[in-house]
Amino acid sequence: MLVDRAGRRYPLDEPRWRGDDGSPLLVEPMPGITRDDVDSTVRSQWRYAAALPQPLGRRITLGEGLTPLLDFDVDGVPLAVKPEWFNPTASFKDRGTTVMMSALATQGVTAMLEDSSGNGGSSVAAYAAAAGIRATILAPESTSPAKIQQSRVHGAVVELVPGSRQATADEAVRRSAATFYASHNWHPYFLQGTKLLAYEIWEDLGFRAPDAVVLPAGAGSLVLGFHLGFGELLRSGAIDRRPRLLVAQPEHCSPLVAAFAAGAPAVSPGPWSPTVAEGTAIAVPVRDREVLAAIRESDGDLAAVPEAAIAPATFELARRGLYAEPTSSIVVPAIREFVRRGTLRPGGTTVVILTGSALKAGDAVGRLLAGP
Repeated sequence: MLVDRAGRRYPLDEPRWRGDDGSPLLVEPMPGITRDDVDSTVRSQWRYAAALPQPLGRRITLGEGLTPLLDFDVDGVPLAVKPEWFNPTASFKDRGTTVMMSALATQGVTAMLEDSSGNGGSSVAAYAAAAGIRATILAPESTSPAKIQQSRVHGAVVELVPGSRQATADEAVRRSAATFYASHNWHPYFLQGTKLLAYEIWEDLGFRAPDAVVLPAGAGSLVLGFHLGFGELLRSGAIDRRPRLLVAQPEHCSPLVAAFAAGAPAVSPGPWSPTVAEGTAIAVPVRDREVLAAIRESDGDLAAVPEAAIAPATFELARRGLYAEPTSSIVVPAIREFVRRGTLRPGGTTVVILTGSALKAGDAVGRLLAGP
């Protein structure tokens, strides 16, 4: 069953993106799986399909998941890095989209609306094409052209919305009465896909949990995916502790950092400004309460990265062979801050997530190269 913040329950097979009270939905807690349930014959993240809610009659897959886990370090601190641009549309969003789109196809949805600052939209456009579902993508007018082009080439109708990322989200909600709204930030099945990254890292590490995961966050779907996935592994007895979730946001748009530091249960409006880390520029995350609670439950931490630190971090990664978009690159200065605070402890196993490729943010990287 699905459940909203008020505790109301809804059928899993009903096309629905929010509760009757207007709050986001989650799938009720699931028991998790063990290594015996992993289907090693499947060469994608669908090898963990036993961890998903049933039934999903149609599987809309492009071969997502099974991205490499590479040795890495920052200032001599040993880490492992997960470059998520090995997914079909070059970002981690494919992990959630494959499961969300499979649910929509199973439920008979034929047309849908999405809002995105880029990677989510291009992912939805690709999987909608694979499913035969008509997609309309609303995106901020400042979105990287390569992401817009990718969505259009896949056959989606893309409309650019003036103003902030939040203005685009607000416009999508206004239009949801006319077209089914399958936002990757709202739809509960999207999180069922992102949680499978936790299972994949567990298998990557020889069926054990890392001590910590470092990742960027905007709306926080990846944070919640890790919370769900590692929570299920804990429930099934496959692991004995939750990894700490260490989360980076750009200082120019860091509502989760501010709320966490204040001990608040939800974000508050702030005087946020544009950032080159466009994928994290979400002023009012839909699931802010759940994201903050997940980080606290993991004994995690958040750090705000100064805008001036993003370009050097992007180039530092690139000069080590990792062409990460600025949204991903904020993890590097965040790692240094977490080490300074003692929340990232040398000697443990830490996995760092690079969420998307700079090939999709060429204009933004070009501006960084040109300098101030």
